[in-house]
Amino acid sequence: MTPQLQEGQRVKLAADLRLAGTVVTAGDSPAGEDAAVGSLALASGTAGTVERVDAPREREQSHAVREYVRLKALMDDFGHQMPPASRQQLAEQVASLEAEWIAHGQHGPRVTVRVRLDNGFVLDDAHADLFAPA
Repeated sequence: MTPQLQEGQRVKLAADLRLAGTVVTAGDSPAGEDAAVGSLALASGTAGTVERVDAPREREQSHAVREYVRLKALMDDFGHQMPPASRQQLAEQVASLEAEWIAHGQHGPRVTVRVRLDNGFVLDDAHADLFAPA
């Protein structure tokens, strides 16, 4: 369950994090684009302050979810006009993708936050469920 976080709220990391990837300078300088870092570890319990809470965004849909939506719409709109064997085949395809669709719907929209940790690091566009109230 995603906690309800607010700007200015004190929070702590709910789990150990390991960050890895490319490092660039904050000013979008092209000179920093080639720099790389191995990894950075942040321990659970590291405290910080919420600077921004971003509105919930829809999660990206997997191929299976997009296919379910497409086939379900096809069945709803044209299923009654299809020959019985084609309609049955389409119904089976929809049924085989239904579990993916249900799982996608259960996750709900994703809330992200910007948190300035007490050690000076800033986590931006981080999932809100990575944090717990301090």
